[in-house]
Amino acid sequence: MERHVLQSFIRWKENPHRKPLIVRGARQVGKTYAISEFGRRYYSRVFSFDFEKNRSLRKIFDGDLTAENLLVQLEIAANGKIMPDTLLFFDEIQLCPRALMALRYFYEERPELHLIAAGSLLEFEMEKISFPVGRVEFEWMAPLSFAEFLQATGNEGLLEQRPHLDSTKKIPDFLHEKFLEQLKLYSLVGGMPEAVLRYGETKSLHEVARVHQSLIHAFGQDILKYERTINIDSLSNLLEKIPRTVGKQIKYSRLMDVGGGESLYDIKKNLKVLEKSLLVHKVISSPAQGLPLAFESQQKVFKYLFVDIGLMQSLCGIQAQDVLQSKDLLGIYEGALCEQLIGQELLCSGGSFDSGDSGHQKLYYWSRSKKSSNAEVDYLLVRTGKIYPLEVKKGPEGRLKSLHLFLEEHPQVACAYVLNSGNVGAIGKIRFRPLYASLATKS
Repeated sequence: MERHVLQSFIRWKENPHRKPLIVRGARQVGKTYAISEFGRRYYSRVFSFDFEKNRSLRKIFDGDLTAENLLVQLEIAANGKIMPDTLLFFDEIQLCPRALMALRYFYEERPELHLIAAGSLLEFEMEKISFPVGRVEFEWMAPLSFAEFLQATGNEGLLEQRPHLDSTKKIPDFLHEKFLEQLKLYSLVGGMPEAVLRYGETKSLHEVARVHQSLIHAFGQDILKYERTINIDSLSNLLEKIPRTVGKQIKYSRLMDVGGGESLYDIKKNLKVLEKSLLVHKVISSPAQGLPLAFESQQKVFKYLFVDIGLMQSLCGIQAQDVLQSKDLLGIYEGALCEQLIGQELLCSGGSFDSGDSGHQKLYYWSRSKKSSNAEVDYLLVRTGKIYPLEVKKGPEGRLKSLHLFLEEHPQVACAYVLNSGNVGAIGKIRFRPLYASLATKS
């Protein structure tokens, strides 16, 4: 599978001021594969140190953490010399917290090294140690995006015709239908590499569903390794129910409705665990009065995205036949499936912000709660320093009441975007784009 994160790795490699790179992401999104493939393509040799498979490696970091001392031992463990064209890869680094701490000394004492670390559930360990802030850099990995899915399933030619937010030319009807067909398939298979691989091998959605169930079970068991005080039944119950809240504005108190009789304290604790495991992602309400969007944001008013659209539809019990035969994806699960799709695509392209912005991996939306009228716009984008509202909506332009209200209250906003199952179009300030349009900034 060709992962687009490799381009970010290349930029890191070519940066003379690079720091040790930590790749973050939920379990089973393909971090190890992507880093290994990057090393194979762009380095003469790769020395991989897996702290899960080889527990004895952890002893290297028990004593002196100076770079010279560690490198001598790592060379012995690898049975080779670390050269300028060598990539050092620390895998499952969360199992060796002192290796995380040592990244600081590698940067300070041997900045010429090419060192990448990755691990699942890293957030559980990063808050427990003296983390080397400012001496490492981060890269995020998500499940396969729609573009990566098209490549993985042999649809590169179709991908070349994909429109973007700035497109003004209508897509030919034949291609439009092909895109929508693949989008339905992507919403069922999702972007977890194992599920995509299984579909590629078998073309069976039944086999994909088995992969989804296996992954969901594994998530809970993996979390239990790091949060032993958690009630696994309560966590599993919340894990199954949260996907059903996608697209709905909720507060902590309301989450008790999707729990299994747990207290508000337990709900909050379990949610923090799911957030740290990167299985759920907050979409926070912002008034959108200016940048940054976090300014005056309402941290206790939020929605949730799940880690992957394929896993979401599986947990929600959405039938594959209903999706494949639907005339409009926005009619599935009250539009929540498409809101998950677009949110997931936004995260793959850097969040609400331009790629490389400090707000990377954050998502925001706009909501207004008044006695007379409530209003909500699904997502807020920041592109080239400007705010744009984005709706995922079915129906004609006249039904976009919240979007019109947003534009009235924010007259400085140049335009708004509506993503639906239709083709490219525009009415006044509102630009209509198909659901499959690329959300990345046009290169």
